[in-house]
Amino acid sequence: MAMYYLEDDLEFLHDDDDLEFELADGARPNKQKNDTSALEYRNGKDIQGIPWERLNYSRDQYREMRLKEYQNFESLSRSHEGLDTECKQVERRSTFYDFHFNTRLVKATIVHFQLANNPVDEHPQRPVLLLRHQWNDLRDLVWATSKHDVYMTQNCLVKHWSSLLQRENEVLNLENNVCAKQISTMFIKDNLMVAGGFRGELVCKYLDQPGLAFCTNVTDKDDITNSVEVYESANGSTQVMTANNDCVVRVFDSERFRLLSRFTFPWSVNNTSVSPDGKLLAVLGDSSDCLVADPQSGKEIASLKGHLDYSFSSAWHPDGRVLATGNQDTTCRLWDIRNLSQSFAVLKGRISAIRSLKFSSDGRFLGMAEAADFVHVYDAQADYSCAQEIDIFGEISGMSFSPDAEALFVGVADRTYGSLIEFSRRWVQIPGFLPMTL
Repeated sequence: MAMYYLEDDLEFLHDDDDLEFELADGARPNKQKNDTSALEYRNGKDIQGIPWERLNYSRDQYREMRLKEYQNFESLSRSHEGLDTECKQVERRSTFYDFHFNTRLVKATIVHFQLANNPVDEHPQRPVLLLRHQWNDLRDLVWATSKHDVYMTQNCLVKHWSSLLQRENEVLNLENNVCAKQISTMFIKDNLMVAGGFRGELVCKYLDQPGLAFCTNVTDKDDITNSVEVYESANGSTQVMTANNDCVVRVFDSERFRLLSRFTFPWSVNNTSVSPDGKLLAVLGDSSDCLVADPQSGKEIASLKGHLDYSFSSAWHPDGRVLATGNQDTTCRLWDIRNLSQSFAVLKGRISAIRSLKFSSDGRFLGMAEAADFVHVYDAQADYSCAQEIDIFGEISGMSFSPDAEALFVGVADRTYGSLIEFSRRWVQIPGFLPMTL
């Protein structure tokens, strides 16, 4: 995929001078002037703190440039003719989550599996857009365990951010670990954090305990761990699943982390997800087809056809009836498990591959993150016909609804404007009634 980065092309603005130091226990600055609050945003400040007023171009002009020049990488050269007409017509002016806070004190980073050379910039007077090709960097690098607690990766680190205290702390450091170094993907459930590495590592840690619970290399040839998941199986036991470039899906128990099963597929597996009842397994990878399989045996139940390129993300609606799949063809397809012969809806992104999909815990919303610049929040109750479009600049490292669906967090991975953006669910007040969410 060809990716654009917001380069520190605004160096002449002396961004570091905007730091406001308030040392706690002789430690580190805990406040930045270029963090953005909801009040500052309402008063006209840019969400990401980009000083457009000091530049020779406006935000709208820069957005237009990105829309024209962003190049979405394609693995399969297939015609996209007719794809737009197949996509659902969506009203994108809704606001389900209001901007609450953006902090640049913490930022998730994306380590690229493969890079190509940067092109020569023919227009040195405009923002520098570094063009890079990368493959197989999934974007589940941001996880919220409450509306005030978020975890994100920074190279070999996992950090916790308290949005209530506006402070960060380090919970995992693999810098000197002999088993794992760079983190490629992450999943957190019920106090168990599971991370994958670029050389096929699996790292498990309980958030309330020091040290690692388990660490190993699950592959023989250092094949990247593309996806990890912690889920409840059909028999009620908690299990851990990994998906790797060696075309194998592995299942471990969560107590002693013993290997229980391994399923081999005909292509590199980029993502897996287990249905809420533990009876169905979605398998996506370097193929235009997605599979639904039996999580106990790995046997294929159905092949989902319709995407035009490789797939990278999936999510199940909490009621278990709808599966969402995200693809490099810039679309998300929705499948009714009662009729998997064709998708019942196709949701179109703006510029890039669909790298992350998440349903809110109440099933009301589907979050869809592109590789860069756009996050879409669809209203499932309105048949996905209306959505909120979050328009930002930079690569998206991940997104996560809080478990109570009251907050939405978006990670931006950029060397200058990398940050964590927090949104709060909108409440409406009707006279004579208690406040309620949209």
